[in-house]
This record gives sequence, C-alpha cells and structure tokens, in this order.
Amino acid sequence: MKETASPEPGDGYAHSEVASEGEFAGWSYWPGDPYEQRSGPFYRRREAGGDHVCAFRAEERHMNGAGFMHGGCLMTFADFALFAIAADELGEDNAVTVNLSGDFLGAVPSGALVEARGEVTRGGGKTIFVRGLVTGDGKPALSFTGIIRRLAAG
Repeated sequence: MKETASPEPGDGYAHSEVASEGEFAGWSYWPGDPYEQRSGPFYRRREAGGDHVCAFRAEERHMNGAGFMHGGCLMTFADFALFAIAADELGEDNAVTVNLSGDFLGAVPSGALVEARGEVTRGGGKTIFVRGLVTGDGKPALSFTGIIRRLAAG
C-alpha cells in the first residue's frame, strides 16, 4: 500500500510517496519516473545523522548473463542516488544529470541488499557535484561521481 508523504523540508522530493508495507515500509520513493520504477523500484530515507541512504533488493531481473547485477542497473541506481544525496542542495528545484561516471568494484548477487551513500562535494549554484558508493550486502560494488545541473523555473 502507498500513501502520499509530506516532503521533508528541503528534501527535493515534492511528490514522493512512502511505502507502507514490505521490506521498505517507511522508505520514500519517487513515483514520477517510470523508468526508475520499472528498474527498481528504488527507495531512500534520511538517516539519524541527516545523510540520505538509498536502497533496493537485488532480484533475478536485475542480473546479467553471468548471474550478477547488470552494470546498467547499478548505474541507473547511482543516477537515482545522485538526486537523493543532493536533495538538500536541490530543495524543490528540478535538475538533470550532466555527467555520471562509475568504477565497478565488485559483483552483486541476486538477493543482496543494495545501498548507496555519498556526499555533495560542491554545491551552492546551478551545478552540483556528488560522489558516492554503492554496496551489495555491505561490500563495495560501484564508486560513482556525478554532476547535476539545476534547471531554471518555467
């Protein structure tokens, strides 16, 4: 079951919803991106220290021919995580990914809990720089950097 959430101040998810059941009950997700919903769905929440963490559970449909998570799935999740990590910088503004690069560090098997954490390395203007790490069951799987460009209103 889903319910519309009141966005956290400055969380950048004006239209987020909160999962009310299952493994990710209480976690928010953004239903406004059909590609991410079909790819994931991906979830995010704010941790006690104020940082954002993103997560999803690896399923067979996320795997490549070798039986490990497809690199495209990892990069799609990293792109989602860019915006969660930069949520405080973005506020209610829309933005687009200008650059996303990653280094694959390890394989993620089906059933693993996949998480992403990171930090804004530079913000305050129209361009926001982010770096992060995706893990599978706590083991490094992908380090990534990205650049987000805030869009002008209108």
